[in-house]
Amino acid sequence: MKCIVSKGSIYYEIEGHGFPLLILHSMGTDHKSMKSWVEPIFDSIQGFQRIYIDLPAHGKSLIDQSFKSSNDMINNILGCIDKIIPNEPFSMIGFSYGGYLAQGILHQRLNQVQSICLIAPALHIKERTLPNKMTFTKDDDLLQELEPDIKTAFQTLMIYQDRERLNYFLKEIQPGRLIANREFLASNWRENGYFLSEEPFHDIGELSQPALIIVGKQDAICGYKDHLFLLEKFSHSTFSILDKAGHMLQIEKRELVQDLIKDWLVRTNNEVLDQ
Repeated sequence: MKCIVSKGSIYYEIEGHGFPLLILHSMGTDHKSMKSWVEPIFDSIQGFQRIYIDLPAHGKSLIDQSFKSSNDMINNILGCIDKIIPNEPFSMIGFSYGGYLAQGILHQRLNQVQSICLIAPALHIKERTLPNKMTFTKDDDLLQELEPDIKTAFQTLMIYQDRERLNYFLKEIQPGRLIANREFLASNWRENGYFLSEEPFHDIGELSQPALIIVGKQDAICGYKDHLFLLEKFSHSTFSILDKAGHMLQIEKRELVQDLIKDWLVRTNNEVLDQ
């Protein structure tokens, strides 16, 4: 399905019925990279409507020529949400850049967002504190088989560079990379428009929304040390730093991430689950 918004259109898919859960993927891929591993969570938990969107300039979501920034990203997403679930409360799961956008959405819709889950999220920080890049497994023969573009992305994102993780990458991440708007993503918007014009919740002492924050100890893309302030910012939060995990937590520590999300859903939505 698709909704027309101020600077383009948003493609989205809905699964299930119940309390709305907005799910935001990382930069450079599409909604299927989340749907593939989030949906199995709901084999045992009912009562949630999962809204998977393609971020603007990703997947089947289109942007117009006036689209320039992360502010535009959020405005387009909010425009879609206002059409799908107008004035309804909802929760969010955001991964990587999608986690940054989720923070911006929460900042603008404090009274509408009920709870939030941030997985290896990007932050409103220009100089990230990052651990040294590590690789725990590396199959050199396998890497030599890969096309240069796939090899570079796979090695950049994964700290386990073996056939099992490659299969996940090719099935879940690569399809979205092929249809992302590379012209926009490769433009100078990262220098001029990546950071939101206003730092999320900079003017708020504490947030009451129940939160789950999951980061990888070996995440050399978004790090983990800079995220510690979120533990204090959210007065009701679970904060998990996973060892032997890089940026792609949903692949490297899938079952653990799924279990943490289940706990967050139960902890924050008892009234939904009791229906």
